[in-house]
Amino acid sequence: MKKLLMLFVCCFCVLPSFGATVVATVNGTPITDTDITARTKLMAREGNVSTDNRRKALQNIIDDSVKLNYAANFGVKPTDADAANELKRMNLTGLSESERAMALTAIKAGIAWQVVVARTILPTIDVTKDDVNAMKNDIARDQGLPIEMTIVRLTDIPADVASKLTKPKNCDAAIEMAENLGGVPQKFVAKQYELSPEIRNRVIGLPILTWSPRVDESVLLVCNTKKTSEYGKLDDMIKQNAQYKQAMFVADQQLKQLRRKAVVVINDDRYKL
Repeated sequence: MKKLLMLFVCCFCVLPSFGATVVATVNGTPITDTDITARTKLMAREGNVSTDNRRKALQNIIDDSVKLNYAANFGVKPTDADAANELKRMNLTGLSESERAMALTAIKAGIAWQVVVARTILPTIDVTKDDVNAMKNDIARDQGLPIEMTIVRLTDIPADVASKLTKPKNCDAAIEMAENLGGVPQKFVAKQYELSPEIRNRVIGLPILTWSPRVDESVLLVCNTKKTSEYGKLDDMIKQNAQYKQAMFVADQQLKQLRRKAVVVINDDRYKL
């Protein structure tokens, strides 16, 4: 009887736990439906909700494994403490045990991947002056730069009067010219990013002391511009942003290659990628 009881206990010990079906493996590491459920709940907490979330969750788990394995080749192994600190900073509270474990793994993978990108990809990215100027032009158009502009605006101006406006020698001469033609010019000073989109789009690229085309019965003239103290840091910020964007594009391409090299076995047809 004792032998039969011991045999029963041993057999029971090797049985898989209920609710932990292995959906896939990546490089031999199992991914269970419990893992996927935990990841979908974590995604939902982060605002990522869709009808395809379980497949996306599986893909994220696979990517985390690929990132961690690749980073280990460079000796990059984020600690539990690193991940726990980041989780605390994210303020994701009330996580179940499985959600917390999944969150910590995802955070470790993210940290590891950022370190790898910083070490191996960022140093190879070359951002030219032309790249910086192109991005600066985009910022000027969409948001405005930290440039102080002195502008003269003339409203309710007839087309025949606007045609008589000529290039003035300075701002005072522009105001006098407008007044002599019967206009009431308005002079104001503002940073480019403080201007309304409509005004900003009309003055960006407008040569100094040149009247703009007449739009909505108004014309504009930029007397002068002055770079503010914020402007000095702008080139460095734009360059860093451009480097980061290019590096992340290269990193995404590299991740796709690493994913293709990984040994991924999907056991459930519902999760075929």
